[in-house]
Amino acid sequence: MSYQFGGARFIYNWALARRRDYYKENGKGLSCYDVIKEITKLKQQEGFEWLKEVCAQSLQQKVIDLDRAFKNFFEKRAGYPKFKKKKDKQSIRYPQGFRIKDDKIYLPKVGWVKTIFHRLLEGKAKNVTVSRTKSGRYFASFQCEVEIDEPVYLGKEIGIDLGLISFIADSNGNTVETPRFLRKGERKLAKLQRRLSKRKKGSNGRRKARLLVARQHEKVSNQRKDFLHKLSRDLVDRHRLIAFENLNIKGMVRNSKLAKSISDAGWATFVSYCGYKGIWYGCHIEKVDTFFPSTKLCSDCGEKCQTLTLATREWVCTNCGTIHSRDTNAAKNILKEAKKNTVGTTEINAGGENVRPKANTVLAVSLKPEATVL
Repeated sequence: MSYQFGGARFIYNWALARRRDYYKENGKGLSCYDVIKEITKLKQQEGFEWLKEVCAQSLQQKVIDLDRAFKNFFEKRAGYPKFKKKKDKQSIRYPQGFRIKDDKIYLPKVGWVKTIFHRLLEGKAKNVTVSRTKSGRYFASFQCEVEIDEPVYLGKEIGIDLGLISFIADSNGNTVETPRFLRKGERKLAKLQRRLSKRKKGSNGRRKARLLVARQHEKVSNQRKDFLHKLSRDLVDRHRLIAFENLNIKGMVRNSKLAKSISDAGWATFVSYCGYKGIWYGCHIEKVDTFFPSTKLCSDCGEKCQTLTLATREWVCTNCGTIHSRDTNAAKNILKEAKKNTVGTTEINAGGENVRPKANTVLAVSLKPEATVL
């Protein structure tokens, strides 16, 4: 399998260099399909015959991925595409030719691979992406075409204030504590990093030490994703409208004292999870403006407290005398502001039509350890 990953990585980097150089020489870009045509000629050149051992369609998919990366760059959704490195996460996609039989997957140019399926496939499998993480684990994700029923919008409305002390505080007064997975794993991570720094560069011991560090980072990441997935699904199932504040997270992480805690919390990922699950399962996600003063406004009378500081967790409204919990009050104001942007009050329809579109289901499976010799 490493041979397949190497070929796909080489074509991605070669295509990136080809498009960059072509633009410098001619002042215009090279299209995706022009690059794909050149791959056939490249295989015939001396020194590149080994590319014939890699699935041709998978190489084409890498060029398509690069084209998508350029589009994201020009539309200002991402940075300029970078060259891929061997030590980074590797992936290769098979759009055709793969088969599933019992506990095995057939991959073109590879053969049958023993597999542990985490769940049954639904619908028709359109493609499979095999990836290898930095820790050396292999996974296969199937993209399936399925028919999805029209969602039913049930439940109550809720406003949510994201924070560091409490991960979320809702408009009903409930809170969920921040798990702080990275903070809890820092001592073990620091120990593994010290071991890595003492190993000789290029040695087998350093390679093993690097894998242990990567697995610890992967464990923290998996813990965070598991927490965010479960919490977002629970909220979406119980509510028909969830209101968030549109936080400027990129600006907030510039604060060196809070950057690690903000990144560890995973606010953006959580809101993203709620967004797509809301479309699938019947829940509208509404965001209020970044500069809306949700914390300083009294949720009862609307009076604004100008002297409120970040350290103040409770405050009393000078106009009506109501005692407010900082986070719960903010969540109530977020919900009120969000409902102004919705259509109707009894049948919330913030996202437009009350329909659930067809969607692709991505199902993950892991390859058994003995299959890592692909």
